[in-house]
Amino acid sequence: MSGVLTAAGRPLLAPPAAAGASSPAAGAANALAGSAAPDGSAPVIADARAGEPLLMGIVNIGTDSVADDRSLLTLEAQLAFARRQHESGAAIIDIGVQSGRTDTPIISEQEEIERLAPLVGRLAADGVCVSVDTFRAGVAEAAVREGAAIINDVGGLCDPRMASVAAASGAALVLLETRAQPKARHFPGYAERPAAEVMDGLRRLIARARAAGVGEEQLILDPGLDYAKTPAESIEVLRGIGQLHRLGRPLLLAVSRKYFLGMITGRPPLERLGATLAAICFGVDAGAQIIRVHDVAQTADMLAVTRTLRSRGEPALAGDPHSDELRWLAPGRAATTGG
Repeated sequence: MSGVLTAAGRPLLAPPAAAGASSPAAGAANALAGSAAPDGSAPVIADARAGEPLLMGIVNIGTDSVADDRSLLTLEAQLAFARRQHESGAAIIDIGVQSGRTDTPIISEQEEIERLAPLVGRLAADGVCVSVDTFRAGVAEAAVREGAAIINDVGGLCDPRMASVAAASGAALVLLETRAQPKARHFPGYAERPAAEVMDGLRRLIARARAAGVGEEQLILDPGLDYAKTPAESIEVLRGIGQLHRLGRPLLLAVSRKYFLGMITGRPPLERLGATLAAICFGVDAGAQIIRVHDVAQTADMLAVTRTLRSRGEPALAGDPHSDELRWLAPGRAATTGG
């Protein structure tokens, strides 16, 4: 393989094409590549902070998001927001058009492509590692042609062509465990312990992807929290997420503003930042390597503080020691707000 995306020195995911390949997807992934190894092997794409999980910033460009109230209606607005996510610490930008909510209709494949492709192309041209959130192989194929490096298949291979698209393009493929078709309102319960059944489901998805020609190094696993799972089932699966390391592939943790967090706290989606950060902290401690989030800057701050407190020696301080803005509020604002 042409290079490896790593965190804490561990292989995380493969770039999307063999060494020397000229596909758009190869360019998008290799944009993060460092210099070649001393032995002349292909470069390693690495997080600048060894030991950190990679952040995947969510960019919803549809009109019916489950948990995001931003209205990114123009390409320029979408680009500006995605670039802010990237600058705030997102190594990967995950772009989605089709919402998973069950009270809105499914848009056509052509509309999904028309909305998605321009943003993917512009970001990939900027050297950003782009992921596309879709359950349609045709959409994934179009996105890879525009430079997407990762296919985040939220349908659990419900489209029988999806694995073949990943195999043909070399794009990394996220396998998500779910027992329901996209936007299905009803789904069966787990017969046994959810964590064990999720493990089995992911094992079957791996087998299907490999049979279609997808390389093992291309695969990322997502336990699918809130996908055809009750809140109690999602909680149990998250509690046991560390067991999924037995499958030997990187784990993607997608807990940002999830419904199960709302059921724990009683808070609506836009008020779940504290709950999200707590769940991320738990997942990172359990070894999750890619963290999909709406609030990139806040998550990066949480990881920076956690890293500093757990490390030894002189702490790395990013703030300006001469800045009064870091010490306290401006006097007028403090008096106005009662600070």
